[in-house]
Amino acid sequence: MTLVLIGVGGAAGAVARYLVDGAVSSAVRGAFPWGTLIVNLSGSFALGLLFGLAIERAVLPSDIRAPLMIGFLGAYTTFSTLMLESLRLWEDGSLPLALANLVASSALGMTAVIAGLVLARAL
Repeated sequence: MTLVLIGVGGAAGAVARYLVDGAVSSAVRGAFPWGTLIVNLSGSFALGLLFGLAIERAVLPSDIRAPLMIGFLGAYTTFSTLMLESLRLWEDGSLPLALANLVASSALGMTAVIAGLVLARAL
């Protein structure tokens, strides 16, 4: 049942991402991807809030953690996971690893996007 709920959460997160990105992008024109930025920042905020409520305060019931945190926010944005994992590394005293996670994810993510685009353009 957990997998089904994660799937439902993922479907809702994907739709939410589409709607938020579309609304922001049509409201704010320009080359900068404001819609994606808003999705990533709001997802990061939401994951931090849910993590705090679920793990650190034990307020969020355990049976809805996975559908919300993995399903919904996982589909809404994975940026939030990157931010949370980096923060946890930093809080655990591993600032160099937190920075490495951020830099590597950004640099390698950009490289992967370029590689995929180059391949797509070559096909």
